[in-house]
Amino acid sequence: YVTMNLLHLSTPGNSPRMMMEELADRFEAIRDVYIRLASTYQIYIVGGSTPQQRGDKFYNVSLLVTPSGGVYSQDKLHVTPGERKSWGITPGEALRIFDTPLGRVAILICYDIEFPELSRLLALSGVEIVFVPFCTDEQSSFLRVHFSAKARAIENYLYVATSALVGNMPFWTHSSLNYGRSAILTPSDVAFPTGAELGIADPNVETIVTSELDLETLALQRELGSVTPFFYRRINLYNLEARTPLEIIRAN
Repeated sequence: YVTMNLLHLSTPGNSPRMMMEELADRFEAIRDVYIRLASTYQIYIVGGSTPQQRGDKFYNVSLLVTPSGGVYSQDKLHVTPGERKSWGITPGEALRIFDTPLGRVAILICYDIEFPELSRLLALSGVEIVFVPFCTDEQSSFLRVHFSAKARAIENYLYVATSALVGNMPFWTHSSLNYGRSAILTPSDVAFPTGAELGIADPNVETIVTSELDLETLALQRELGSVTPFFYRRINLYNLEARTPLEIIRAN
């Protein structure tokens, strides 16, 4: 929830559900900020997630915005008990893949990275980079997301870029603390950094982690690496199939 800081504009004493509704009212304004920034700097933006109201339901949504003004979205598919009970968030139903001039990418919001089936489905569909915006309130929660993201990068030969919410919100007693470290994660092989990290932020510091991702090396290592898990899957013993077809979207 990248817009969490806007909760200081909420009416004092509001319930968590009412606060989510107020954030959802600002969804279009937040989207327009992303559009303006992407156009001004000619960059692709994967925004941290924010609530969106559709009909009478609220979803946790991350946006992909292109330099030309294209706007695409990914709902959070696995909703935590707290989101469901306190905030009234509904899980999404579609897993999307975005074909961009920079590579085939996908977005898994926070808890979604802890479900390995999603990342494997994406990898089998040719995804090269997975973006993971996340919000965790303590170190143990952060480590759960971080280790899951690192495992997904290693087992699927993917790049995984995690973006953490950091800072404190003493004005909101429901979730006043955030602990996080953004990171750019890689497979664990000789062609990649020892530790499978291209970069990682200091804990709980507002900062930027940057790196160049070599997609040619990634493709080569998927076929010729020290281990090649895609070629050694025992599909005679097990299989993975999406019940709902993945949506492949051209995002220019």
